[in-house]
Amino acid sequence: MSQSKTDSLSSAALRARVVSALARREHSRHELEQKFLPLAESAQALAEILDSLQQHGLLSDARFAQSLARSRGARFGVRRIAFELQNKGVAEHHAAAAIDQLSQTESDRLREVWQKKFGSAPESFEQAARQQRFLQQRGFSSSLIRDFFRALSRHR
Repeated sequence: MSQSKTDSLSSAALRARVVSALARREHSRHELEQKFLPLAESAQALAEILDSLQQHGLLSDARFAQSLARSRGARFGVRRIAFELQNKGVAEHHAAAAIDQLSQTESDRLREVWQKKFGSAPESFEQAARQQRFLQQRGFSSSLIRDFFRALSRHR
């Protein structure tokens, strides 16, 4: 249900919708701009609302980046999370800060994801390739995956 510019929300109503969205979960500024620009009287009106929310600490890209990294960290690798943060319009320095914390536990998280999905060492080259592709799609680096499978084959 798309509204035309003549049906745009008043500034107070738009602010209430933005705050309601932020109450449900953290959002990046870029996400909120994309979501609420069609409802705003003007881009300037929306920018003023978002600026005000940032000044009052209700909107924070740094907090959003930390939240997204925490929620995705158990299932995905650093590369995938960094890509998602970039797509959500998070500044590189905020994304880097969130990613740095995850990088320290990357190998442990890879092991947990692999254990949950597969649980046992691959018995053939094809199975190993399938498992490695799965981990790459989850955003883990090729070198980390290679090291993991080398260690796995030594412990067999």
